[in-house]
Amino acid sequence: MSYELDAAGHARLGSFFSKIGGNLRDKRKRASFAMYAYGILGDGERKSVEPIAARASGDPALVRAYTERLLHFVGDAKWDDQGVRRVATAHATAAMAEQEPVTVWIVDDTGMLKQGTHSVGVQRQYTGSAGKIANCQVAVTLSASTRYEAVPIDVELYLPESWASDAALRRKARIPDDVGFKTKPELALDMIERACLAEIPGEVVLADAAYGDSSAFRAGIRLYGLDYAVGVRPLTNVFVVNAAGNTSDEACSVKDLATNLGRGAFRRVTWRDGTAPKKLSARFCFCRVKVAHDDGTALEDRDEVWAVMEWRDGEAEPAKYHLTTLARRMTKKEIVRVIKERWRTERVYQEMKGELGFDHFEGRSFPGWHHHVSVVLCCYAFVVAERLRHFPPSTITTEDGAQSCAA
Repeated sequence: MSYELDAAGHARLGSFFSKIGGNLRDKRKRASFAMYAYGILGDGERKSVEPIAARASGDPALVRAYTERLLHFVGDAKWDDQGVRRVATAHATAAMAEQEPVTVWIVDDTGMLKQGTHSVGVQRQYTGSAGKIANCQVAVTLSASTRYEAVPIDVELYLPESWASDAALRRKARIPDDVGFKTKPELALDMIERACLAEIPGEVVLADAAYGDSSAFRAGIRLYGLDYAVGVRPLTNVFVVNAAGNTSDEACSVKDLATNLGRGAFRRVTWRDGTAPKKLSARFCFCRVKVAHDDGTALEDRDEVWAVMEWRDGEAEPAKYHLTTLARRMTKKEIVRVIKERWRTERVYQEMKGELGFDHFEGRSFPGWHHHVSVVLCCYAFVVAERLRHFPPSTITTEDGAQSCAA
């Protein structure tokens, strides 16, 4: 992911920091931001305050002063997280849009494993990062994506009810009074609202079944004028809509729908051509449906959507199910390709954690966690823009057709 910046690259980085500095109010905060960001972008293994301060000082006698300065900047200083994130988003999405339009937003979450019990929001909870229940924090993220690149544009810390309702824990972690318990889909909708207000380019929201199963989440996306393509669990009930537009009298699960349609209804779709034999494909079946849920909306007023059922090679039955409002005029291959872009966040998490210390914050406060994450998002946005400048998608691809991340 790393490469040596030339003089022009350092000039671009300086200009980028100057734009961010407009949201930091004073010279001292701007200098501390630059020091912390250079530490995040640098080669050090740990990207937390003390190692960054040690590397930045260059003199053992100055390490303590630098550490206290960065601890204050990250943990105590008041500055606008959303403001600096908007600058970073504009920088990265402008570079991405030079290759192709930014049309996709991806909602996802990732766990940050912790040893103790004092980090804000930490508890034993499920995280897909570990594939099990673990002692961790969970961050809900919103990324903007093209076919070739994705950039995280906003992040919220999931605050479990055990934290949100405990006055003592809230005081210790300095959780603001206006921050209460919200589900992960609710946090995601907050970020989507902010992205819409900031006029960040995007047309369709992708998410897995943890979000797609929520009718409120799907309805919220539609209220913002966006389409969605979201995973749902196999037992999600739907009413089938036939070619004449008539809705079935009884609902069935998407799993039963796939079973009833049978293997013959599934057709192979290749969503990434790549180089044989590394083509990515599976068999898919599409069916028009209305979702059966009890939210007070009359059946005739509900969205008619595609149920997209995926049957992978070597599996005894379909295992993946999606609902999408994407237009009927799109080809099946186009719809599948969009759905599959959700997996791009796996690389985002890998790089943010492995290279930029996303999960290295060692403080315990709610504001400090968000400040640390904001600097990481800014650094990642700069890396994305530089990667596209030096390694445009048209010049380097991997064997599966995806852009190389060796930038």
